Amino acid sequence: MAKVNIKIEGISYQVEEGLTILEAAKKCGYEIPSLCAFNHGECSNGSCRVCLVEVVGARGLVASCVYPVSEGMEIIISSAKASEARRASVELLLSNHNQNCQQCDKNGQCELLNVAYITGAREGRYQGEKTPVTVDELTPSIVRDTSKCILCGRCVARCENAHGLGILGFENRGFSTIVAPAENRSMANSPCILCGQCVSVCPTGALMEKSEIAKVDEAFKAGKHVVVQTAPAVRAALGEEFGMPVGTAVTGKMVAALKRLGFHKVYDTNFAADLTIMEEGTELLGRIKNGGTLPMITSCSPGWINYAEYNYGDLLPHLSSCKSPHQMQGAIIKSYYAEKNGIDPKDIFVVSIMPCTAKKDEKERDQMQKDGIKDVDAVLTTRELARMIKRAGILFTRLPDEEFDQDLMGDYTGAGVIFGVTGGVMEAALRTVYYVLTGKEHEAIKFEAVRGFDGIKEASIDINGTVVNVAIAHGMKNAKVLLDEIREGKSKYHFIEIMGCPGGCIAGGGQPIVRSCFLPNEDDDILDTYKEKRANALYSEDERLTLRQSHNNPQIKALYDEYLGEPNSHKAHELLHTTYSPRKGFN
Repeated sequence: MAKVNIKIEGISYQVEEGLTILEAAKKCGYEIPSLCAFNHGECSNGSCRVCLVEVVGARGLVASCVYPVSEGMEIIISSAKASEARRASVELLLSNHNQNCQQCDKNGQCELLNVAYITGAREGRYQGEKTPVTVDELTPSIVRDTSKCILCGRCVARCENAHGLGILGFENRGFSTIVAPAENRSMANSPCILCGQCVSVCPTGALMEKSEIAKVDEAFKAGKHVVVQTAPAVRAALGEEFGMPVGTAVTGKMVAALKRLGFHKVYDTNFAADLTIMEEGTELLGRIKNGGTLPMITSCSPGWINYAEYNYGDLLPHLSSCKSPHQMQGAIIKSYYAEKNGIDPKDIFVVSIMPCTAKKDEKERDQMQKDGIKDVDAVLTTRELARMIKRAGILFTRLPDEEFDQDLMGDYTGAGVIFGVTGGVMEAALRTVYYVLTGKEHEAIKFEAVRGFDGIKEASIDINGTVVNVAIAHGMKNAKVLLDEIREGKSKYHFIEIMGCPGGCIAGGGQPIVRSCFLPNEDDDILDTYKEKRANALYSEDERLTLRQSHNNPQIKALYDEYLGEPNSHKAHELLHTTYSPRKGFN
């Protein structure tokens, strides 16, 4: 790529042509205060004016996040004029901001507070009327508070870029402008899939997960038998909340923390991921052999399920009838586990630690309960778990590595671990489908063709003469391509994996916030590489395990022998399978 010569603070640099001033300055060792860039590709139109700099010869100050460098450009960042303008921009944002920082869950990771500190901005300099406030907390998953919104537009861009949905947009005009669904409806009254990607890019507390920590506290107070399970992606990211490098696997410390928080049993959702493969793999083979609806599509991601029900109601028969793993595990805890331990299911309280905000909504579905008893009672995000650990005064990094409880559902395989990354469900399924069709294990174990972060991946696997065509998509914008092919009768696939969040659960809406300004010890490219680092944490754990195929999990075998009978049995369908229905918004 062509280079251009520029000067920053009088020092000469050579940078790539086409970069913005903000990007070029970063590469040259300068961090211009900003609220919109270096954020997973979602940058606003420069409206916040926080990143203003002087350019010699330009008329006035320029927003460095949208102003491209050019040959011979001279940039001044630290002049009194630029510094004062940046401070004034932040103070204007603060003047219309709800400054209840101590009550805000974003406290400590608020980018507005961060730039206020850097620019020297102080509250109270500008006084006046504030924009009318909307607090929307009607969904089980996400709270929207316009009193904390700075109109940066990052959430708007993320929803469009990841999903092509445009659930959020700018409503009203002028001083009354807010970010909201159309007509300022509740997110509960819009076709929002509740994935939380908007939450993951919001620089303030304007969009946050709906906390259920108090609900868990109440269960302990009420004397419930509180059982916790953790999703595979949580272990790949939880350490970031405690200053550990991105991609550090913290399985043992996570278990130790949960035990110190007082949970009566600590299990891994990977057990149920293995169970899902047994049910889903059997369902797939049954469809292939018996002329069932193909392609079959995975059903582990509740954000994707919401999207399908809103937008592709005619294709719902293609979805696997399997519940997601944590719902399966909840159902088994309140049946098999309850019977084995002589506990009334009504006295058991199941908590799922998930990387996902949509799981909070999923557990509330009518289909996710039996005889009026929910499979799962509370869902905490990875971030909420971190808050509980900090609240308890636990020094996470000093914890020893401990093991999950081993009774009944303590075993899991590497196939369950990789569920947390795009392509992982597909690879786990192929490991077992290969065994069922050939009677032997796939020699290489890994299926490299389904790995990676391309928006759509495909492969044809010849298994003992049976060719299985598969595809993987993550993010609804990519999924739409495959779904439209099915709708048009052009799909060549037998099995499709779809995950709601780009990258899969490792980048779910409930995972730790990744911001370069809060990760000073990370490389500058962290926003480009964090998914790979988290994925590698899961793949590494898979490779360390002795058992790497779901059908080899001894406790899964015991569950079928003692309780379920066989995969897809009547009892298995009663506990582990579900139904879907078109929802308002169906095309």
